[in-house]
Amino acid sequence: MAIDTTPTPVAGQRTAARLSTRDRLVLFVLCAAQFMVALDFSVLNVALPVLGADLGMSTSALQWAVTAFALPSGGFLLLFGRMGDLYGRRRLFLSGLALFGAASLLATLAWDPASFLTGRALQGLGAAAIVPTGMSLLTTTFPEGPARDRALGISGTLLSLGFTVGMVAGGVLTDLLSWRSTMGLLALFALIVLPLAPRLLPESRTPERPRLDVPGAAAVTGGLLALIYALTTAAEHGFGRTDVLVTLVVGLSLLAAFVAVESRSAAPLVSLPMLRRRTVAWGNLGGLVTFSMMSTVVFVLTLYLQEVLHLGAFETGLVFGVQGVLSVVAGSCAPRVIGRFGARRTLVGSLAGQGAVGLSLLALGEGGRPVVLATAAVSLASMCHLGAIISYGLTVTSGVADEEQGLATGLVTSTQQVGITVGIPLLGVLATTATDLRSGVHLVLVLDAAIVLAAAALVAVGLRVARTGSGAVEAKTVGTR
Repeated sequence: MAIDTTPTPVAGQRTAARLSTRDRLVLFVLCAAQFMVALDFSVLNVALPVLGADLGMSTSALQWAVTAFALPSGGFLLLFGRMGDLYGRRRLFLSGLALFGAASLLATLAWDPASFLTGRALQGLGAAAIVPTGMSLLTTTFPEGPARDRALGISGTLLSLGFTVGMVAGGVLTDLLSWRSTMGLLALFALIVLPLAPRLLPESRTPERPRLDVPGAAAVTGGLLALIYALTTAAEHGFGRTDVLVTLVVGLSLLAAFVAVESRSAAPLVSLPMLRRRTVAWGNLGGLVTFSMMSTVVFVLTLYLQEVLHLGAFETGLVFGVQGVLSVVAGSCAPRVIGRFGARRTLVGSLAGQGAVGLSLLALGEGGRPVVLATAAVSLASMCHLGAIISYGLTVTSGVADEEQGLATGLVTSTQQVGITVGIPLLGVLATTATDLRSGVHLVLVLDAAIVLAAAALVAVGLRVARTGSGAVEAKTVGTR
């Protein structure tokens, strides 16, 4: 069934694709907050060695600069998304924004490793409140159809652009000022957005006030925390460490317990019937694969450019800067593509494109031409990746009632966080542990492309995407609700 591009009238929502001035301001606030969080994922990467020397952190301890943020930002997403549904998305969004700004200031002024890592952990907690509530405020403010397609297109573009800009800006700010300026930039973003948000954002919550599913919340939050810790630690030290294996088993066990708890709960944190929807299940699979495999490509390509081609950090940043510019182009075109072909088929096509373009990187050699090939290929793959980001978000949230939007967007953003986290430990380690880095990178690229192409085929079958006549349409989906 093709997505109807005529918006469904919803009380209090504008149905026109053209956005009013107030709509634009609301979109600015929500997207600026999402961009700020995306920036935080990468802005510190280049600055880590300088940061460690300044604060007296050992090389092995530097991973906690990333892990301290990743743990709460991923572990609390589902819980905060559901809390926003029950107690007010605007209220939780503003609380997360204030916490993120204060934590960024603490990290900027950090005087020792403990104060810095505290700031990073509180940043992650604030991000866990901002991301799902911001996304659900967006999907409840803009109705299904062209208005939401356009809003999610802009949001997805800034999400991808924020990660790329962070890689470039981190190096520039660290060289010109200091590593503290990377954290100060995030505090400045929060300071700009926070005064605007209370006046523009409407409150949004479920009309009922069911009790929070505490056992389910504890199980899923503990499971995600353990899983993210295991994967981020494995990215640095491999899967052979005892703490990695123990937390991996604990995380998977808690997530299995979460499913059991939800099946018996009168007011579950996650509705299992929602997880059984084709759009939710297969859409999130597509999102998981596109995030995990694209993060892997960026990781191994960064190694290749610096270790094999001997490019500097600034030159490497320029390669990904081109990627960021073309992501903006893709973000502006994606809503039109989705309006023409539907979100589900766009998701399948974007995954297939990401995998196919990734294969072209196997032609990488040494010298000047590989830089041009790497820039072109990663940019085109990133454009397909952005199409997948936007279309999977639309696929998962379309047809979901407003009172469950926080839950649906919590699943979307959890998929993003887990996807970003899981790819590098699972595949990137093959490149870092290979005797010959170039052959290791090629092996990772082959596996990466195979996984993405296989996912495209599975999602096409799972969502029953079909071709009819001369145009492609989305097949009638049975059992999505």
